[in-house]
Amino acid sequence: MNYCGIKKCDIANGIGVRVTLFVSGCTHHCKGCFQPETWDFDYGEEFTEETETELIEALSPSYIHGLTLLGGEPFEPDNQRKLIGFLKKVKETYPQKTIWCYTGYLLDEELLKKSRARCEVTDEMLGLIDVLVDGEFVLEKKNISLQFCGSENQRLIDMNETRKAGRIVLWRE
Repeated sequence: MNYCGIKKCDIANGIGVRVTLFVSGCTHHCKGCFQPETWDFDYGEEFTEETETELIEALSPSYIHGLTLLGGEPFEPDNQRKLIGFLKKVKETYPQKTIWCYTGYLLDEELLKKSRARCEVTDEMLGLIDVLVDGEFVLEKKNISLQFCGSENQRLIDMNETRKAGRIVLWRE
């Protein structure tokens, strides 16, 4: 897996100050995407053990609320397979910090059912995420006043409450 950027002090992609990883590779190709260069799976740099260590260290300050995954598309199967071990390390090292993930896939229609996104680690990866922002970016539904998403079709899903309730529960600040 490649990645195209790391932000160590991000306040735009989730609650509080966050460390953000932008992965490479996306098959959605949304019209109006803010980072179309990330569609290419070979774009950027290789995600290595050193990258993981850098991110784990960046998460250490008490003012950092957690990790956010963006893309590209974190739920492309090849990306999931590389991210799962890293996400486990994050949860083990910082159980009090949250993991947010942005995906163009819909939780109930694509990630939880047979689709091009599902693979052998999808359920485990979903189990490590606290807030999932799902749905492709739709240029015609773009709304810059929305908190933590770009278009009105996207949902902020509280994954912990969703797991408890057995149905989708939207995140509320």
